[in-house]
Amino acid sequence: MSRQRTPGTLVYVMGPSGSGKDSLLDYARRRLNNFHSLTWNTSANIHKELRPVFFVRRYITRPAGSGGERHYPLTMEEFQRLRFLGEFAMSWESHDLRYGVGAEIDYMLAAGAVVVVNGSREYLPRALKKYPALAPVLISASTEILYERLEKRGRETVEEIRERLAGVSMEVPDIPGLIRLDNSGNLEEAGHRFTELFTRWRQ
Repeated sequence: MSRQRTPGTLVYVMGPSGSGKDSLLDYARRRLNNFHSLTWNTSANIHKELRPVFFVRRYITRPAGSGGERHYPLTMEEFQRLRFLGEFAMSWESHDLRYGVGAEIDYMLAAGAVVVVNGSREYLPRALKKYPALAPVLISASTEILYERLEKRGRETVEEIRERLAGVSMEVPDIPGLIRLDNSGNLEEAGHRFTELFTRWRQ
């Protein structure tokens, strides 16, 4: 007999541009894919002892193939329409782009899944109001490393990079359960520490 499911866990990953959030999420996704399906359906692993994990793809007003994370590209008009229709569980603006997390995460959480989202530090207070039990993970890196990574990816001008780095010092409340993870060094090291956290979240 399977155990009774309690509501799932929302893992809210945040950090400044260049901190390596996308790389860490990809690393964890590849490692965890050895143990379970990453494709959501209403009965996925519902009778398993370990909770399923789902890495949510965001909706962004950025063209496909523009680099960075895999996302659902939308025009500004499409984004506004979906938000009006209540298709987003969370949405925010950053650096002239709009970001949305689909409302389907609420069904996943209700079924007891671990749901991983690429969040925003600025949006965290609002996320906490809606999901007070979320698991916050703050990814960081040294300013020198951030600049080097932003310059290497080639998506911003020098002025835009400086603007992004100006937000590095944004304070994140030291809320209960906040996990701080430095990703200044080897991805394998930070990726291993990040992936190990799922052992607890999947119980």
